[in-house]
Amino acid sequence: MSTAKKQYKRITVKSLHEMKQNGEKIAMLTAYDYTMAKIVDHAGIDIILVGDSASNVMAGHETTLPITLDQMIYHAASVVRAIERCLVVVDLPFGTYQGNSRRALESAIRIMKETGGHSVKLEGGSEISESISRILTAGIPVMGHLGLTPQSIYKFGTYTVRAKEEEEAKKLKEDALLLQKLGCFALVLEKVPAKLAKEVADSLYIPVIGIGAGVDVDGQVLVMHDMLGMTHEFNPRFLRRYLNLYDEMTGAFKNYILDVKSKDFPNENEQY
Repeated sequence: MSTAKKQYKRITVKSLHEMKQNGEKIAMLTAYDYTMAKIVDHAGIDIILVGDSASNVMAGHETTLPITLDQMIYHAASVVRAIERCLVVVDLPFGTYQGNSRRALESAIRIMKETGGHSVKLEGGSEISESISRILTAGIPVMGHLGLTPQSIYKFGTYTVRAKEEEEAKKLKEDALLLQKLGCFALVLEKVPAKLAKEVADSLYIPVIGIGAGVDVDGQVLVMHDMLGMTHEFNPRFLRRYLNLYDEMTGAFKNYILDVKSKDFPNENEQY
């Protein structure tokens, strides 16, 4: 006998914990601007991540490293103005929290004050525990991020699956428990073996959101531009494309160009 899922007018940290307890999966997507965020929120998404992936899909950088705190604040503020229901998580960009807990707190406070966002996300485990703790003392909710951490790409040298070896898997499990103990409200696991991700999710009472981490975690996240098929060069195994907007948009643009050049647009009904 199935039970009806609770309907949430607003998603909060408490809502996410209830969803995990009730076995309800959590849906999370990225967004970086007002128009797209409004659509995603209206569709019923639980969490919008204003990801530093904006560095890639919005600015065209090869990595997430170049995006600045000011740029993240611009994107996050645009998203927050659009939403009515979902929880907004904002990435702290590279260089704003590593190795300096005071700077981490200042960066998180700027995001909360200047964007209206609801929480921040940091990549890493024990090595950034001091920064996480300091942010939490200010009452700012923190989402952790383990596994493949794109801000450390030059350390790893590759975007391949993480924690396949026993030693790295052991550290990941220890870091996950540490992040929960510190007070993180949720955790993203990126590109780790599905069996390991299940172990982590089962061992924690906070929600675990996966990307390339199998089905047995508490929710899933994808980059919007990837799942809509706006990007077409990126084809990891974990990505499911729900649309092929690259081809559809290209066709629309070509039709517009053709109509303009043939003087078909505007017609008599499309002018004053």
